[in-house]
This record gives sequence, C-alpha cells and structure tokens, in this order.
Amino acid sequence: MTILIVGLVLFLGTHSISIIAPGWRDRTAARMGEQTFRAIYALFAIAGFVLVVWGYGMARQEAVVLYEPPIWLRHLVLLLMVPVFPLLLATYLPGRIKTATKHPMLAAVKLWAFAHLLANGTLADVSLFGSFLLWAVLDRKSMKWREPHPVPAISPSKRNDLIVLVAGLALYLVFVGGLHRWLIGVSPLG
Repeated sequence: MTILIVGLVLFLGTHSISIIAPGWRDRTAARMGEQTFRAIYALFAIAGFVLVVWGYGMARQEAVVLYEPPIWLRHLVLLLMVPVFPLLLATYLPGRIKTATKHPMLAAVKLWAFAHLLANGTLADVSLFGSFLLWAVLDRKSMKWREPHPVPAISPSKRNDLIVLVAGLALYLVFVGGLHRWLIGVSPLG
C-alpha cells in the first residue's frame, strides 16, 4: 500500500503544482525554460504513474475490503464509462464537445474515478479512485481563479466531434471487450 500512496503523491502532486502554486510553476518554468520544466515534470509524473500501477497491483493481492458493492452496479458502471474515452479525446480534438464541457479531461477523470468507486470496495480501490476523484474536483474548482495552461491540440473543427465520438466509442468497446482484462486482470463484464 505504501508504494501506491507514494505513487499517488508523486503523480497527483506533480499534476497539482498549477493548482497549489501557479506562480511558482510559471517562475520555475521561465527560469529553466519551458521545455526543460516539462521534461522534469514528465519524469516525475511517469515515475509516479509507474509506482501507482505497481503499488495498486501489489495492494490488490492483499485486499482489505471496505465495502462490497452489489453486482447490479456493474451495469451502471459500464454505462457511466461510455463517455469517458470520447471526453479524453475531446481534450485534444476540440469541437462542440470540448466547448460544452470546458474541461473534458477533468470530466473524464471524475466519471472514471466515480464509476470505479461504485464497483470496487477495497482500500486500494478507494485510495486510488478516491484520490483521482478528489484531485479532479479540486483541479476543476481551481480553474475559477487560475489561468490554465493550454493543452496541445489540433485546430478546432466540427468534424472533431464525429472523430471523438467514433474513436472514443471504439476505444470503449476495445477496453470492455478485452483490453481492461489484459491490462488490469479483471473483466468489466464479470
């Protein structure tokens, strides 16, 4: 569990710099150069992600059950997960979906985390998905008082919405159809 917690602190901590200390982030990036800052940021984020994956896998082997969700919630989770991949793609393929949601990546993370909290009740699950949900909510709230950094994306287009929907739903089907089981070791279909 310790490795999972360290990974979460490193990964989400890195992603929280703009929330907690936007001035420090901008001054540091200006001093060392934006590309150097992003490279160091990426190294910390990747290290945190690796620790999260490794720690979560280890914590699942000795699961501490906090609650047991009813089986029927799996159907609700499958439904809640449908928009997640399109929202993720809408972040980088701006169109009406991105305009309507304003921050589609954060919406996707909130949906993903909330859905997984409904379906999973171990301490590792609550730590992982609860941390991501809390982070996404705080990040979204912080957008009211800070200037977000632009996300690299292609030019806005109405066609992007079609691409986002088709590709996002295709990714969803691939994930549900077997990729989740291959990556995570659990089939969302039961």
